[in-house]
Amino acid sequence: MKSFSLYLRFFLCLLILLCSDVSAFAEDMREIAMQAEKMRKEVLEKAILEEEMAGKEAAESLEKIFSDKKVLAQAILQIKAENRATKKANDDLEKENKRLVRLEEELAEKFSGMDAMARELTGFALIAAKDLDALLRQSLQFSMVSGRAEKITPILNKSKFPGMNDIRAMIDIFFEEMKRSGEVRIEDGPMIDRAGKEITSKILTIGNFTAAYHLPDEMGKETGFLISSDKSSRLFALSRFPASSVAKKLRRYMKGESDEAPIDISRGAALRLLTHRVSLKEQIQSGGPIVWPILGIGIAALLIIIERFIFLRKVNINADKMMNRVHELGAQQKWDDCVNLCEKQKTRPVPKVLLAGINARTLSREDMENVLQETILREIPRLEKFLSTLGMLAAIAPLLGLLGTVTGMINTFHVITFYGTGDPKMMSGGISEALTTTMLGLGVAIPIMLFYTFLSRNVENIISQMEEKGVALANIVFKERGTL
Repeated sequence: MKSFSLYLRFFLCLLILLCSDVSAFAEDMREIAMQAEKMRKEVLEKAILEEEMAGKEAAESLEKIFSDKKVLAQAILQIKAENRATKKANDDLEKENKRLVRLEEELAEKFSGMDAMARELTGFALIAAKDLDALLRQSLQFSMVSGRAEKITPILNKSKFPGMNDIRAMIDIFFEEMKRSGEVRIEDGPMIDRAGKEITSKILTIGNFTAAYHLPDEMGKETGFLISSDKSSRLFALSRFPASSVAKKLRRYMKGESDEAPIDISRGAALRLLTHRVSLKEQIQSGGPIVWPILGIGIAALLIIIERFIFLRKVNINADKMMNRVHELGAQQKWDDCVNLCEKQKTRPVPKVLLAGINARTLSREDMENVLQETILREIPRLEKFLSTLGMLAAIAPLLGLLGTVTGMINTFHVITFYGTGDPKMMSGGISEALTTTMLGLGVAIPIMLFYTFLSRNVENIISQMEEKGVALANIVFKERGTL
C-alpha cells in the first residue's frame, strides 16, 4: 500500500508538469528527473527496508511459531500426562464408588433391619403407653396422684420418639400403680360432691376396687361411695347413698373403730348399677294403665291366700292320732266317748265325717257309707272355696301382662311413625311400659300359681283323709258288729 501511494504521488507530479508551461517543463525536467530518481531511491530503500522488516517479522513470527509449537507440545504432553492421571484417578474413583455402593447396600440392609427393630420397639412402647394410659384412667388412684398422664402423653401423640428415660418413667408409673393398687389408704383428696362442687374430704381407697368418702358434721356429715371418671380424672360422689348399715361400716372403718369395710369387687360396676337402679314404685309408674289391674289381681290373690292359709290351719288336725283314739274306744264299745271326742272338734272336716259315721253306725254298711259320702261332699265346697278364683287370677295376670306388652309396643310404633328412630329416648316409654307390664304380670302370676298348687294339695290331702278315715270307721263298726 505504501509503494502504491508513492507511485501515485509521482504520477501526479508528472501531470502537474505536463499541465504547466512547456518552458518550465524543460527547465525543470532535470529537477523532476532528479526528484523522481531521488524518490525512486527512497521508494526502493523504503521497499527494501520494509522487505527486511517483513522478513525480520516473518523470522520472528516463525521463531515464535516454533517456540509456541514447543510450548504446545509440552502442553500436550502435560495434558496427556494429566489425562492419564485423571483416567487413573477416575478408575480409582470408580473402584471406590463400587466399594461405596456395596458398603451403602450393606449399610442400607443393616439400617433396614435396625429400622424395623426400631419401629417394632416403638410399637411396643406405644402399646405399653396405651395400656398404661387405659390402666391409669380406669384406676381410682388417677385422680389422687397428678402429673402421671402428662409423662406418657408425648408418646401417645407420637410427637416424641420414646427414649430410655420415657421407658423408665413408664416403668416407674407401672410400679407405683401396682404399689398403690395393693394398699388401703385414707387420705385427704379432691372430689366432686352430690351438688357438683369440688371439695376436699377424707377419701378411703381400697386398692383399685372401692373408694368412699366421709364428710364431717360442718360439711353435711355424709358417707358414701365414689366412682372415677376417666374423662375428667376426678372422683364423683354417687347420687344415691348406700344402705345405712353399709354407711355405718364405712364410717367406723374410716374412724378406726372397725376392721371391716365393704368393698365392690366389680371395680365400680355394681356401684354404677346402684346409681341407675329403678325402684319398684318407679317401675310401676312407668307401666301404664294395665299395671293397676295386675296389682289389683295381686292384692285380691294375696287376701285369698291369707284367708285360705288361716282356714286350712284351723281345719287341719292329726287325723291318724284321732283315728287311733276312735279305734280304741270303738273296740271297747264306748261310742258315747267317741261322740264326745268328735263333738269337741266338729267344725273340722275329719271329726265331722267321723261324727256322722258314728251316728249312723246302726244303719247298714251301704247306708252308712252313703252318709259318710254325703258328709264328705258337703265339706268339699267349704275346703275348695276361692281356689278356683285363685286359679283364674293366676291365669288372668300373665294375660294382662301380655296385653300391656301389646299396648306398649303399639305406642312405640306410633312414636316411630311420627318421630322416626333417631332418638331412642322417644321410644323408651312404650318399651318400658311393655316390659314392665310383662314383668308384673308374670311376677304376680307365678306366686299365685305356686300358692294355688300348695293350697290345692292341702285340700286334696284333707279330702283323702276324710275318705280314708270314713272307710276305716265303717270297717271298725262292722267288724265290731260281727263279733257281737
